[in-house]
Amino acid sequence: MEVSALSKRFPGKRGTPEKAVLDNVSFRVDDGEFVTLIGPSGSGKTTLFHLIGGLELPTSGDILLHGRSTVGARGHIAYMPQQASLMPWLTVSANIELSLTIAGLGKREARGLARDWLARIGLDAAADQYPDVLSGGMQQRVSFLRALLSPQRLMCLDEPFSALDALTRQHMQAWLLSLWESNRRSVLFVTHSIEEALLLSDRILVMSAAPASIVREVAVPFPRPRSEALWSDAAFIRLKQELYDMLRPDAARG
Repeated sequence: MEVSALSKRFPGKRGTPEKAVLDNVSFRVDDGEFVTLIGPSGSGKTTLFHLIGGLELPTSGDILLHGRSTVGARGHIAYMPQQASLMPWLTVSANIELSLTIAGLGKREARGLARDWLARIGLDAAADQYPDVLSGGMQQRVSFLRALLSPQRLMCLDEPFSALDALTRQHMQAWLLSLWESNRRSVLFVTHSIEEALLLSDRILVMSAAPASIVREVAVPFPRPRSEALWSDAAFIRLKQELYDMLRPDAARG
């Protein structure tokens, strides 16, 4: 995917001035690459996802997937929001099956694929249960699996672990890493956690405050596979501090 000179302004209400959210944002996500966006709260990261997913139209700029413009078009990405957003009236397996049948698979094939993958991630016993009996971490696993099994090559993950407690979040990070490394889908990930960004990413894009632009691009130098043991590495700590300094409110823009 390539985002080219993307800007977004929302009209003002009742005589108030318009609100500029994104300003000339450009970046790419290569095939099989894990790219993370970090930036201040309110810097337009979720708006950017809405533009990429076709839920909003940009004021200017373009979004290309496989070289073709997808501005305003839906169904080109797999999306995982901050909350699991599972349908409470469907079982765990049926939640996954529904997304697969919408993507064009037959019901029998969708059911078999859902059951097979639930077993792979250790949730086969929960297949016929309803989402409300699952823990937050288990619900997020199901939500991620639903995105992973969709046919789109690009997954957009919008702070998927932000609502989890610290220990569950660490477990989910390790789980996501292991599953992604065996599958290598292209991922665009949003987080407020610098440690999470460094643990998961190939590259980190630092966004400014709104109206947001990309002010830094950081290639993560640590070899894969990775684990939480990396957090005590001296180079990890130095890079974490550098990223923190970039995000400080008094850091220079641009």
